[in-house]
Amino acid sequence: MRMRRLLAPIVLMSLCATAHAQAKLMLYGGADHDVYLGCLNCSDTDAESVQNESGRYGSEISAQSIFNETGRYGSRLSPESPCNPFANDPPVIVDQNSSFYGYLTLNAAHRKAVTDGRTLNWLTYKVCKKDDEDDE
Repeated sequence: MRMRRLLAPIVLMSLCATAHAQAKLMLYGGADHDVYLGCLNCSDTDAESVQNESGRYGSEISAQSIFNETGRYGSRLSPESPCNPFANDPPVIVDQNSSFYGYLTLNAAHRKAVTDGRTLNWLTYKVCKKDDEDDE
């Protein structure tokens, strides 16, 4: 868990580099992308941060967390999860001005999916908790 907190600012910096310095990057899920799933670049102590493990959006047991492996937004089987490599409706990343940054997904075929290597590495190994054995 501590490693996730340490790597998050570095990994998410790549997303932030394209955003304005003050732009809050938010994650929205659901078929209509109307379910708030947390802030990607907020401090890990912020209640809205996906990196706040005791908060609603960073908890492994919260229904509104991409870290919940059995939940709608964290399961490898859900069509609305970034962890499903075939997801049709993965979460979107937007800022407070509604600027679109891409879909957070392991579905490489999804049009407009985030393609930054560091972000995908964070998603693969920290959020979705895949390991090399999963690929075999």
